[in-house]
Formats: sequence, C-alpha cells, structure tokens
Amino acid sequence: MKKQLFIGGEWVEAGEYRPLFSPYSGEQIAEVAYADAAEVDRAIEAAEGARPLMAGMPAHERAAILERLAYLIRDKEEECARLIALEAAKPLKTARLEVERTITTYKFAAEEAKRIQGETIPMDAAPGGEDRIAYTIRQPLGVVAAITPFNFPMNLVAHKVGPALAAGNTIVLKPAGQTPLTALLLAELLQQAGLPAGALNVVTGSGSVIGERLVTDERIQAVTFTGSPDVGIAIRHKAGLKKVTLELGSNSALIVDQGVDLDAMIARAVTGAFSFSGQVCISLQRIYVHERLFDEFVRKFAEQTGKLKLGDPLDAETDLSALISLRDAERSLQWITEAVRLGAEVAAGNRRDGNIVHPTVLLHVDAAAKISCREVFAPIVMINKVSTIEEAIQLVNDSKYGLQAGIYTPDLRTALAAAEALEVGGVMINDIPTFRVDHMPYGGVKESGTGREGVKYAILELTEMKLICFKK
Repeated sequence: MKKQLFIGGEWVEAGEYRPLFSPYSGEQIAEVAYADAAEVDRAIEAAEGARPLMAGMPAHERAAILERLAYLIRDKEEECARLIALEAAKPLKTARLEVERTITTYKFAAEEAKRIQGETIPMDAAPGGEDRIAYTIRQPLGVVAAITPFNFPMNLVAHKVGPALAAGNTIVLKPAGQTPLTALLLAELLQQAGLPAGALNVVTGSGSVIGERLVTDERIQAVTFTGSPDVGIAIRHKAGLKKVTLELGSNSALIVDQGVDLDAMIARAVTGAFSFSGQVCISLQRIYVHERLFDEFVRKFAEQTGKLKLGDPLDAETDLSALISLRDAERSLQWITEAVRLGAEVAAGNRRDGNIVHPTVLLHVDAAAKISCREVFAPIVMINKVSTIEEAIQLVNDSKYGLQAGIYTPDLRTALAAAEALEVGGVMINDIPTFRVDHMPYGGVKESGTGREGVKYAILELTEMKLICFKK
C-alpha cells in the first residue's frame, strides 16, 4: 500500500516514497511518503491557515470532535491493534491495550477541552490595586509541532494531538519513521470526525529534515517531542523562545524492601521489565533488592521470565516479539557482553533469534556498565543486592535520568522517605515504575526531560495565560 502525506485536509502526493518493512518478518508492508523541506513548509502553512478557525471554535465543538474520534477508533480497534503489531512488532495483546488507552486519552482530551479555565485575582490585596477586577484566561498557542516515537505509535500521538486540539491549537505531526501507518489512519479518522482542514497535518520521512524545519520555523509556537535525550537537547537549543515539552530517556528503577510478599509482585515486575521487549520509556531496567530477599527474588523472577512466550506479534499468545530493528538487537547483545566483562552474571537469556532478543536477567551489574547507566530499550533487566533502603535510593539517584521509580515496602515510613528522596518525576509506592494511566501528570527531571504530559497537564503546556484587568 502507498501512503501519501496528509496536508490541509487532503492526501498529497510526495516527490519521494520509501519502503517500510516489518521488524518481525522483514517483509515490505507499505510504501511511505518521504517529505522534503517544501512539503513540510506546505504543512506548516496549512496549519497556520487553520489557526483562526481552531482558536475561535467553541470548547464544546472541539470536545465533540474528540469524542467522535474516540468512537471511530472504538469501531476500528482490532484493525488499529493489528496495524500497531504489524509496523512496530508489538504483540497483539499489548497492542490491544494500547488502543484501549488511546481511546481513553482522547476521551480525557474531550473532557478537558471543556475545563480550560483561569482564576480571579484579588487585586486589592496590594496597595494601589483597589477598585480593580482581574482574571486570567488560557488561550491556544497556535501551531504545534508534534514529533513522536515508535514505541506507542497511537497513544503517544494521542498524548500530543488530543491536548493540542482540545486547547484549540493546530498541529503538524511527524510520526516515527518505523510507525507512520497508525498516524496516517488517525488523520483519516479525525477528518471523519469533523476536524477542519489544516488543523492536523501529517508529514512522514526523515527526522532530521522534517524536525529541523519544524523546530526552526517561526510560525511554530510550540514543540512537543518524545524520543532520545540527544535529539531532545538539540531541539531545545534550536527552538529559541518556542515552548518546548520533552519526554526523553530513562533507566527506571525499582527498590524491593525486606518483608515484601514476592509472590504478590513478581509477575508484575517481570511484565514491567519485558513488556514490548523493554521498549517502553518507563520500562523496569534496574532492580535493587534487599539482601534478605535477594536469592529468593532472583529465583522467582527468573522462573517467571521463563514462562514468557516469544514469537509472531500477530499471534494473540505472544508476550515478546522483535525489537524495532536489527541494529537495536545487535546493540543489546553487545551491552550484555560489556556487563559480563565488568563482572555481571547472566541468570536468564543472553541470546537472540533475528530481531528477537530473549528476555535477559543480569545480576551484580557494575554501575558503569551501559545496562545500568544508559537507557537499554530492550528486554534486559539487572538485579543488584543492597543492604539498606538508603543505599538503594542512592543507587537509583546515581543516574542522569529521572522519569519514574518504584518501591515495594510494607513500611509506611520507608515509603514516605523514599517518595521524597527519589530524584524522579513520579514515585510508585508498592508498584513498578512502569505504571501509567493517561490523565496523571507524566514527565521527568534531569535528562528525562522537561514539562509534563497527561492530558490536563499537557493542555497547560500548550496554552498561554493572559491577564485581563478592569479599572472600575
């Protein structure tokens, strides 16, 4: 199938197309438009042209469009899930969950569109402020550039498109090169839902070509990006005074205190480590276990890992399938080799079949190993022994990342202390750091990014506060 660009409410023929291959089978699944600079400019122009219409659209109309979109996705949920499985090699049962979450995200966006509000300011609280009435409103920024990753090709797009439209902005969307098909389907569904022409434009192709144009064009008022720290930092430097929201890397950690019921949480921890082959921004990568539970934890974790089924993402029974590329699969094995050279012990895995890397458990990993200090984005987890929770917290914080962390503990005092001490954007008590629901504030500190997603919080990022003051 041949996939064109979506610009100004129309499917536009591109000057170049490139083949898209399945990460699992290697078979060609589509021919996708490869936009050049002129085509990106055309998309920005279309978004700029639709600005006044979207900014003036009543909130209830924006909400209705998003509600209709949620229903349209519901009607096509199995088709959407199979498309995710095909282009991303995400196992079908995981892809179905993503579609459910996408529907939820757009429903939240519809609801929040009706709740964008300001506040009154007590002007007479300051000398000279008497006889004045003041209040704030929030207004759309204008044209938003959204650049999204491959790992949640529907829901992470929804986390940018939903809030941007709810707030009355227009969008130029650049989906990940490996996963453009679901974004192009979204354009089709939003058109059916009644979104005005130009309010959403989808340009596919080179990240460097498209990203450069979007980030530097003065008509773009905000950039919202999910991806690698290197690219995010480059965007921040080039964006000038644009608003920038960055969701970047992570090597999320879990602390397991003594006294924890392991049988109640092991399956959950294994899911957090290996769901979608570890290609999740908050995938469980580092586990620090109290020495009294360490041996039992490792044994049960390895046993549960052994129950995972590897194979075709379109098989409803598959738990793990191919990584997004052969390069990533090869890198994963190289990182394991480095960790072993630095003294790590392999408790499970450490092999690959094509792009499928078997779920790998490493013990006693050196803090300098890439498996520990970089974002692995593969089905690899490390388990290290600690003697105190204070030591574990220090190890978690010894990272350039800080997205989310988790701690299992039966002690309330320990939980509260950890919640305050952990240097991350979100702390999950008695759960894995991989937990997320779509209306909670989500984002990190340090090199994990800046700004917050979660529909209500993303709307704050994608609107501008204005003060209005009357003298009586």
